[in-house]
Amino acid sequence: MHTSLGLDTCLAFINCQIKPAVRGQPARSKLAVTISRQAGAGATEVARRLAQYLERHAPAEGCPWTVFDRNLVEKVLEDHKLPAKLAQFMPEDRVSAIDDIMTEILGLHPPSWTLLRQTTETILKLAELGNVILVGRGAHVITSRLAHVFHVRLVGSVENRVARLEREQGLAPKAALAHLEKEDRGRERYLREHFRAEADDPLLYHLIVNTDRMAGEAAAQLIGEAALRHRGAALPAGNVV
Repeated sequence: MHTSLGLDTCLAFINCQIKPAVRGQPARSKLAVTISRQAGAGATEVARRLAQYLERHAPAEGCPWTVFDRNLVEKVLEDHKLPAKLAQFMPEDRVSAIDDIMTEILGLHPPSWTLLRQTTETILKLAELGNVILVGRGAHVITSRLAHVFHVRLVGSVENRVARLEREQGLAPKAALAHLEKEDRGRERYLREHFRAEADDPLLYHLIVNTDRMAGEAAAQLIGEAALRHRGAALPAGNVV
C-alpha cells in the first residue's frame, strides 16, 4: 500500500491524479477525509491505517489513497509549487468555486499571509481531487463546503495522550505534557486567528473518535466505514458507488 507520509509518495499521487482521463471512462465518485486531532491522540497511526482500509475498500485505479500531514503540505507547496500545477487540470468552474471559498474564509490580507493562502489553496485542490487524507492545518474548515469531504476529530485523555508521546517520542513525562500543551494551544490559536473557528466545536465534524476507547485499526475501520457511507449519501441520484 502506498500510504507513507513520504514526499515521493505524495508526488506520485499528484502525478497520478493529473493524468488525462481516459475517454469513455466513467467519472469516479470522489471522497476525501480530514483529520483534526488533539496532540498525542494517535493521528499518524490512524491516518496510515485509514489509508490502508480505504485502499482495500474504495480503490481508485492507479491512484493510491495518500496521507498529507500538516508539515508535508507545506513541503510540497514550497518545493514543487503544486497549486499552480494543479490549477491547470481543474475545470474552470471548480477553480472559481475554490476562489470563492478562499475569499470567504480568508478575506483580504497583507502579503505576510501569502503562505497561508497558498497552503489553503493546496489543501482545497488536493481535497477536490479526492483519495486523500488531510491531517491538520485547518483542513476541515477549509474544505467544509466540499460535499465529498468527510471530517473527523481525534481526542483522548491527557493521561493517555502523554503516555503515547512518551512511547513514540521517548519524552520524559514532564516534557511530554509540556509538548502536548504547547501543541494543543498552537493548533487552537491557528484555527481561531486564521479561520475564526474553535477546534473543539463538535459541529465542524461528522465524527469524533475518542482514541482512549478506540485506537489504531479499530478507529481507522470505524472512520472508513462512516466515510464510505458519507460518500454514498453525497452522490447525486443515479450514480453508483
